[in-house]
Amino acid sequence: MARRRRYCKFCSDKVDYIDYKDVKTLSPYVPEGSKMTPRRISGVCSSHQRRLSRAIKRARHLALLSYTAD
Repeated sequence: MARRRRYCKFCSDKVDYIDYKDVKTLSPYVPEGSKMTPRRISGVCSSHQRRLSRAIKRARHLALLSYTAD
């Protein structure tokens, strides 16, 4: 059975900058276990995955996102 190809949400929305202060955008990529969702699961392209991980790390540093599950 053929699976549907995943597409990059950020490419389809033409996002240039992923804002670390926008927790609503970042939270789907950080599940309960608080590890970042890998690219093969999230469907984000490689350039946006790098920007996304940088934004998540910055948000964690400023305590906008948690490092561990509570």
